[in-house]
Amino acid sequence: MKVLPRSAFGQTVLLIGFLLFVNQVVSYISFALYVIEPNQQQINQLLAKQIRVVFIDIKDARISPKMAEAFHRETGIGVYREAEALKLGLGLAGYYPYRSEQMSELLGGFAEVRISQGDEYLFWIRPPQAPNLWVKIPLLGLEEANFSPLVIFLGILGVLSVAGGWLFVRQINRPLKSLQHAAEDVGRGDFPEPLIEYGTSEIMAVTQAFNHMSKGIKQLEDDRNLLMAGISHDLRTPLTRIRLASEMMSAEDEFLKDGIEKDIDDMNNIIDQFIDYIRHDSKDKAVLGDLNVLVEEVVSVEIPANRNMHIITKECPKIPLRHVAVKRALANLIQNALRYTEGDIDISTGVDKRKGYAYFIVSDQGDGIPEADIERLFQPFTQGDKARGTEGSGLGLAIIKRIVDTHGGNVELSNKPEGGLQAKVSLPLKF
Repeated sequence: MKVLPRSAFGQTVLLIGFLLFVNQVVSYISFALYVIEPNQQQINQLLAKQIRVVFIDIKDARISPKMAEAFHRETGIGVYREAEALKLGLGLAGYYPYRSEQMSELLGGFAEVRISQGDEYLFWIRPPQAPNLWVKIPLLGLEEANFSPLVIFLGILGVLSVAGGWLFVRQINRPLKSLQHAAEDVGRGDFPEPLIEYGTSEIMAVTQAFNHMSKGIKQLEDDRNLLMAGISHDLRTPLTRIRLASEMMSAEDEFLKDGIEKDIDDMNNIIDQFIDYIRHDSKDKAVLGDLNVLVEEVVSVEIPANRNMHIITKECPKIPLRHVAVKRALANLIQNALRYTEGDIDISTGVDKRKGYAYFIVSDQGDGIPEADIERLFQPFTQGDKARGTEGSGLGLAIIKRIVDTHGGNVELSNKPEGGLQAKVSLPLKF
């Protein structure tokens, strides 16, 4: 499972976020080293000087009650034995090892520092000069919460920076998104209007090249359609004359007349298949339609009275369909099944919500196809024994695949275990 984003947009936003995170960490560490740490050292030095003042003229770690009371009245600093200090809040104070280590260095012996924060910000210090006493020193204007706005400020700055980077990258990638959709349309045979050239110079160059490519492909498509229309027109004219000539043949040549007319019909069908393959209903726009209704429309026309067909339909949501094109694809599959088997034909529909597809299946009871030949059947002009017969131009399955591809779907052929061939056409629920 890949955690990192694959798109350039996601990777760029992730990179911006990572760089900002590193910047915030470095900024916080720098602030701690060059602002907070010097400030703490100054406070510790001030506290150490006050401790020295308290014990400047005390021997045997004893201080008179009157002196202690006067000192507390004048400076706010109190000196207490541990039992009395516990009553005054020493037990609620937190132990600070780092400050204790620094204070020990400043006072020249082991010192313990505890800090409590209530109505006052109190330092409790056990000095090396009097290990059995605690000195309470209040500091006004110093609160531990004063440092939290820095973290909040850095966090807000980081969020705003990432959001700004996200908007910036999104704006840059917007032309690429339009380019992606336009390329998908061209792949389906739709040629959109030229894209507006905007964005960075590199993206504008790519958009300009795409517009030029799309215009060239459309011109080739138009030229090919015109060429095919001209060829079909030129071929149908002599075929019509041949048909008229065959009608004038004598009764003795009736067998020749039937053969000629059959050949003419086959040639007309081949020409129609060429035109269908070239055209593939590119003018037919996709609209929401009911797949079950479409199947019923095709079956009512394509199934002869002397053949049996079993239809199993499941409830399907309306999906984007090029109605005429999908009807042609289904009709071609049914005609193939009718041509290559004498048994019953099964048609079913359904929905695979997990994959996001609706589908229809046409299956017969024929001999099937060798597994090695299935993939090549979708190639144009594939025919012969490997394609279950020699009739036609070999464009039937190629036309079906091209129609399905324009919908963004897929078509699969497979041999049934019990015998026969199954064709499954899957169409996306959303275009």
